Amino acid sequence: MSKDAEIKLKVVLGDDNVPEELFWEASQSEEPGEKRCEAVFISMWDAEKKESLVIDLWTKKMEVGEMNYHFYYTMMKMADTYERATSEERISNRMREFAGEFAEMVLESFGGQKNS
Repeated sequence: MSKDAEIKLKVVLGDDNVPEELFWEASQSEEPGEKRCEAVFISMWDAEKKESLVIDLWTKKMEVGEMNYHFYYTMMKMADTYERATSEERISNRMREFAGEFAEMVLESFGGQKNS
């Protein structure tokens, strides 16, 4: 027996049509109700057109440092998902290595200390 699940996004736009607030809610979440977030990145595969459809939004409050963390963790999660979906450990590990290189470049670019 199948059942439906929903994920809802709510975008509060400012006068300039730039997101001021973002909220999400999932019917299967352990914590019911809307939850606030500062960025959303959703990628969906259109099998008919053979292309990715992407929604990427962030609020005016999202700081560059937070965006850097968001991208790092997103890349790491993509590597985990790719490995789970394909069993390609070697390629997944290379994705994780790139995410680590990204983190090092970000630290260098924004005055942070590089970990040895």
